[in-house]
Amino acid sequence: MNTLHTVTPTPAPALVTRWNRFTERLQRLVSDNLLSLVARASIAAIFVMSGRTKVEGFLTITPSTYELFRTEYKLPLVPPEIAAHAATYAEHFFPLLLVLGLFTRLSAFALLLMTLTIEIFVYPDAWPTHLSWAGLLLIMIGRGAGGLSLDRKFGIR
Repeated sequence: MNTLHTVTPTPAPALVTRWNRFTERLQRLVSDNLLSLVARASIAAIFVMSGRTKVEGFLTITPSTYELFRTEYKLPLVPPEIAAHAATYAEHFFPLLLVLGLFTRLSAFALLLMTLTIEIFVYPDAWPTHLSWAGLLLIMIGRGAGGLSLDRKFGIR
């Protein structure tokens, strides 16, 4: 004969209950939309700051930038003059789109490709830094821009 045993849950310790209430409040305070905005702004700042070191004024590429692409940033199959322009413009254009939350997945994908290029061909020992960039970019590629974005306003996936 089978007897049913009822298991009564043991009450959670007071500390666990308080911790759970605290984390629930934090979760309401720090929404996914806010996290998406912070991720977009964070990675955008990294690339814009790098792009600003390559120009004078608005977008006049400096002679030292060309020299950098000739010597340190040597990329296979891409002439240094073209690489300098492409990288500099990308470091300004795609972060701007990220901050606006416009074409976010495309912009994040472009910056991920740039990150991979830097990791593979320029600074292969900087993988911890590049991995953190890739992590933020992959979140944007997978999840999109979030609610505080022009993508959401215009219905762009």
